Amino acid sequence: MKQDPKHIHISEFDYPLPDERIAKFPLPVRDQSKLLVYRHGQVTEDVFTSLPDYIPAGELMVFNNTKVIQARLHFRKETGALIEVFCLEPVSPADYALNFQQTGHVAWLCMIGNLKKWKEGILHREMTVKGRPLTLTAERGECRGTSHWVDFRWDNPEVTFADILEVFGELPIPPYLNRATQESDKVTYQTVYSKIKGSVAAPTAGLHFTSRVLDALRDKGVGLEELTLHVGAGTFKPVKSEEIEGHEMHTEYISVSRSTIENLIAHGGKAVAVGTTSVRTLESLYHIGVTLLERPDASEAELPVRQWQPYGMEGDAPTSVEALTALLSYLDRHGMETLHTSTQIIIAPGYDYRIVKAMVTNFHQPKSTLLLLVSAFVQGDWRTIYDYALAHDFRFLSYGDSSLLIP
Repeated sequence: MKQDPKHIHISEFDYPLPDERIAKFPLPVRDQSKLLVYRHGQVTEDVFTSLPDYIPAGELMVFNNTKVIQARLHFRKETGALIEVFCLEPVSPADYALNFQQTGHVAWLCMIGNLKKWKEGILHREMTVKGRPLTLTAERGECRGTSHWVDFRWDNPEVTFADILEVFGELPIPPYLNRATQESDKVTYQTVYSKIKGSVAAPTAGLHFTSRVLDALRDKGVGLEELTLHVGAGTFKPVKSEEIEGHEMHTEYISVSRSTIENLIAHGGKAVAVGTTSVRTLESLYHIGVTLLERPDASEAELPVRQWQPYGMEGDAPTSVEALTALLSYLDRHGMETLHTSTQIIIAPGYDYRIVKAMVTNFHQPKSTLLLLVSAFVQGDWRTIYDYALAHDFRFLSYGDSSLLIP
């Protein structure tokens, strides 16, 4: 009898994580981090530069090319109160690329720091961008859950919102680092292949890769593909409910090109995922494909993957190639080169992996949805991995060491 994921008790996914085991800064050289290798229940360790030794020629590795934006903006009120406005997700225009190109007004859903001091009124900040003075204003709108609609306006049509964030935004490093963002984080908290702006947290498994590791993979005959999932602040949201049924997963925006889907099909619908964000995207592609197999004329609004959607499948499940082929047909019918949609998928014990056959991932927080995802992948054997890492001086969380998991 399969476990019903909704009734999993999050307390079963707790472990002691002393503060000194959380890596506050990255190593001086990215690819010199430790690599835990979990293969068929056995654990060994190595150094990250050896990763290509463990990936067979002919495999396909998939990376998330999202780029972390400098999403925190600070305003000071006339009273002296400092207000932090943390841009989470664009709402007008809702498309990331379009939003960043705007030259006068944008709206975002934001988390507000020191909210009680900003009851009303418009915040102002004088700044110089590209040698041009401008005034940026922020006006608070409706509350949506834990975030607020914020309208940003500025009075210089030569300057884009991307320019403003680049000059005056602050990079949002994870809250558990308990330190201020430093200039070095602008480089170390981005993957070397980051391209598409939109995340408020890095896809941290990718932080270990260097051009020499990527070249070694290519030289070995491993295929490398990219997709985009913009990581939201919800990734740090702890599970507060006793059973995970009470936890609402955050929505994240994904885009995957036709060529990536074709390459997945060419590799038998299987891939090695770099990071939990790539895992979530790849597995979501399967479930979007299933939706299209059931309803080929499904509208764009019916494609996003809902939190519990993967768990209600009856009868024989389609293969990953069948699901991906349906996705390709959808793109063909609509003359699209890229699939743009979103996912709210929760991957927990009881989930059947469809596309991901191995994954590279860091060590995650206790009682987190990411630990549930790992447990589902290794058939509940996560404690073997974490006990070993804790006993052998592995560094934890975003700037910590990594693992290669092959169930």
